[in-house]
Amino acid sequence: MLRLQKLSKTYKTGDQALTAIDLDVPKGQVLALIGPSGAGKSTMIRCINRLVEPTGGAVLLDEVDLTGLGPGRLRKARREMGMIFQEYALVERLTVMENVLSGRLGYVGFWRSFLRRYPQSDVDAAFRLLDRVGLLHMADKRADELSGGQRQRVGICRALIQQPKLLLVDEPTASLDPKTSRQIMRLITELCQERGLAAIINIHDVALAQMFVPRVVGLRLGEIVYDGLPTGLTPDKLTEIYGEEDWEATIEKVEDEEIEAAE
Repeated sequence: MLRLQKLSKTYKTGDQALTAIDLDVPKGQVLALIGPSGAGKSTMIRCINRLVEPTGGAVLLDEVDLTGLGPGRLRKARREMGMIFQEYALVERLTVMENVLSGRLGYVGFWRSFLRRYPQSDVDAAFRLLDRVGLLHMADKRADELSGGQRQRVGICRALIQQPKLLLVDEPTASLDPKTSRQIMRLITELCQERGLAAIINIHDVALAQMFVPRVVGLRLGEIVYDGLPTGLTPDKLTEIYGEEDWEATIEKVEDEEIEAAE
């Protein structure tokens, strides 16, 4: 469904953020993208939907090369890629419902979006999504009244109301406490499974990636150095990705939390 072929990005400073990335993500598969800061994780996600322009290679979504699309066709292609941001990217003065419905801006005309007059089918879909994530009772609250976890749930709804084929998720738990982080990761993976969505989740927390995601891709200095099962992240492999650290403690933490979740 998604295929990256020799995807590269070099910034004007000369920094090489991505080097000839080859990656296939089939329909319905959720993968975690891990690696140290500066490894190229956020750049890779943003090159896929061309928030950052690649300098080489191709991004194929259902065999359509996104890197060759002009502005009009790119806008249409972006409807099929929902984006969930670390900073939530909500409009603070708007209500929860209005923020969710903003995910339909690519489908409605200018005046409808300007006047916030969305089709009833979109409004109904927004209510269903808010009910699914446990925020139905907060539909009329302003975004600036929400907690971090609630804001992230609104961001998830906004992405899903696009009815995308692919979710691009950039550090969804970076600003959240451990309990809320687990709830958000569980919610994202469950929703992807329910809807048959593929997803790439950029995440710093290795333990969370191992707990919730069936495939892990490790980046280091803009190159893929690991692509496999969470169980394959041995101390030696984590050292290759991140550098020297007491990785046995991380692995023990994952095992303990998995036992706790099963009890």
